[in-house]
Amino acid sequence: MNNDDVTLVIAAHPDDEVLGCGGTVARLARDGGQVYLAILGEGITSRQSSRDDTDRQALDRLHRCSQAVANLLGARELFMYGLPDNRFDTLPMLDVVKIIEELVHRLQPTRIFTQHGGDLNIDHGVTFRATLTASRPMAGRPVRGVYAYQVASSTEWSFGQFHPLFQAQKFFDISETLEIKIKAMQRYESEARPFPHPRSPEALRAHAVHLGSRVGVRAAEGFSLVWELG
Repeated sequence: MNNDDVTLVIAAHPDDEVLGCGGTVARLARDGGQVYLAILGEGITSRQSSRDDTDRQALDRLHRCSQAVANLLGARELFMYGLPDNRFDTLPMLDVVKIIEELVHRLQPTRIFTQHGGDLNIDHGVTFRATLTASRPMAGRPVRGVYAYQVASSTEWSFGQFHPLFQAQKFFDISETLEIKIKAMQRYESEARPFPHPRSPEALRAHAVHLGSRVGVRAAEGFSLVWELG
């Protein structure tokens, strides 16, 4: 595989990939890059008192939405793993690391986008740490940069109480792909919310425009630089 421009996006839940970097994924894919999406968790099962009480048809619909979203964004392939929603902290960290290590070995990504370690959601923190472990910079490894993305209603809702704090140091211009991101999020009908919720179309659009104004473009997504080899 030619690994000149291979991107792996690692998400804890269905919709995190859109909220965090949907516009960037669409832009990279449009520009000819190979983009792969990996969603570790099953999603929505934590909303019931027990995983056994989950509406399996609703879960199946959510997973079909994930594939439709991957197609819309232009991803080469979507990988789904079905880890227990909002219960990643009950799993051995090694099990999560091995999932990501296998993907890194198979896909040989040069760039990884992952959850931010200071998010309110426990699964995001586990995903962040597992990604760092699986992509540690050793001789012969393909990864040249790891970037953490913001997830609306999780990153900002930690109110800076958990470390690391999110600080955007790398930006991608999504002026031409912002509406694809909005459309992709709307495909997740069970996860979208009306304004003024942070996941509403209005809030997502305003956030992208605000980030764009910081770097002189019409719309942008910002990422916290974890490490990068120049």
